Amino acid sequence: MKALNKRTAPKSVAPERIIQFGEGNFLRCFVDWIIYNMNQKTDFNSSVVVVQPIERGMVDWLNGQDCLYHVNLQGRLNGEVVNSLTRIDCISRALNPYSQNQAFMALADQPEIRFVISNTTEAGIAFDDSCKLTDAPASSYPGKLTQLLYRRYMTFNGAPDKGLIIMPCELIFLNGHHLKECIFKYIELWKDDFGANYKGFKDWFTNYCYVCATLVDRIVPGFPRKEIKQIQEKICYEDNMVVQGEAFHLWVIEKPENMEIDQLKAEFPAEKAGLHVLIAESEKPYHERKVTLLNGPHTVLSPVAFLSGINIVRDACNDPIVGKYIHKVQFEELMQTLNLPMDELQKFASDVLERFNNPYVDHQVTSIMLNSFPKYETRDLPGLKVYLERKGELPQGLVFGLAAIITYYKGGKRADGAEIVPNDAPEIMQLLTDLWATGDTRKVAEGVLAAEMIWHEDLNCIPGLTDLVTADLNKIQQFGMLEAVKTIL
Repeated sequence: MKALNKRTAPKSVAPERIIQFGEGNFLRCFVDWIIYNMNQKTDFNSSVVVVQPIERGMVDWLNGQDCLYHVNLQGRLNGEVVNSLTRIDCISRALNPYSQNQAFMALADQPEIRFVISNTTEAGIAFDDSCKLTDAPASSYPGKLTQLLYRRYMTFNGAPDKGLIIMPCELIFLNGHHLKECIFKYIELWKDDFGANYKGFKDWFTNYCYVCATLVDRIVPGFPRKEIKQIQEKICYEDNMVVQGEAFHLWVIEKPENMEIDQLKAEFPAEKAGLHVLIAESEKPYHERKVTLLNGPHTVLSPVAFLSGINIVRDACNDPIVGKYIHKVQFEELMQTLNLPMDELQKFASDVLERFNNPYVDHQVTSIMLNSFPKYETRDLPGLKVYLERKGELPQGLVFGLAAIITYYKGGKRADGAEIVPNDAPEIMQLLTDLWATGDTRKVAEGVLAAEMIWHEDLNCIPGLTDLVTADLNKIQQFGMLEAVKTIL
């Protein structure tokens, strides 16, 4: 078996136009896979310089393979089972700014550089007032980026065409807005260091750098430990950086306020390459769509499935009863609460069910049920309220899902003897223990719905909700989960 490097495998050469903060599995399986496809299918012709955002990371491993690696995509796509292997060659080199700070800062001097992409974890977009302009490098990601931007401003004398398009991929809502705010804070913090250049640099960043909020969506399990030997035999290379992900991908990029959509589409032609990359006026409706139609069904299907004796999400989708319940919640209830075109919602919801039905991933329903009450509050409660407002009645499936969560938190054993082990904040666990000890389902329903530490309001005030939750709790206690869920289908 051959080592994987540019002497044993072909590697394309393209101008370095992208700086990528982060070398982890997600960016390599998502962003770099997208850029590879853009290079293959359009005239994008760009390579990526990877920058390790923290002192310890994987750039040495990447450089050891000349930044070549394979992406293994698995799942269902448009009804077909996918299990593909693609060698990604768009990363030119990888830098550690802690040991190669001069090389890192010199990236700012390269005229072709146009994009900055990042995934430094949710905690990465943060302002640290202990950072100094003279640090080599600043400890925070926004601090490093501000250092780089200032160097670029000085190198090119504030040239308008040398501004950068910045697309963070951290999993926080309005990530670009938060990053931009941090950069402005560093500009103010280092105002005295900039001296006479302060106003010019601030204006250049404000007018000629373009910070986008983005939403990313692809499940990336990472390095395929179980299958790595078979994969290496199949590709005939000793690739130790293989990354595995699902076939589905979606990247929503919100246009920055100082750039037109058409310009961004022209400069970043992912849609032209046939990729599921949407450049939109606002990321918000797509964020709501993902939380509502992917995370929302997950939260309620899990207790219904588990208490019906089903352990895997895929098996829940294929069960004749629980599968109908998932479809009801997804299409008849949650979908009706969103404000995007119905054909878009239908397509996305169908894609979600394909993802739930991934033949390669045994997604345990119990792994979704950690902190179920706070999840229901953010993912399902908004839909419940909008449905009631629009339809004049409560959504039976969503209310039943809440009753299933409450029943799951009772603990004990499933019909087949499997332990029921709920996990949430200690005060929530104690509340449920005390309520179930009363033996009165009405008191259980009223007590849970009144818990402002969960809901930040008293849900007993929602017309009819207390009665319906109590009725569902009684059905589950009397008939068992599977027979109870049949009554609402």
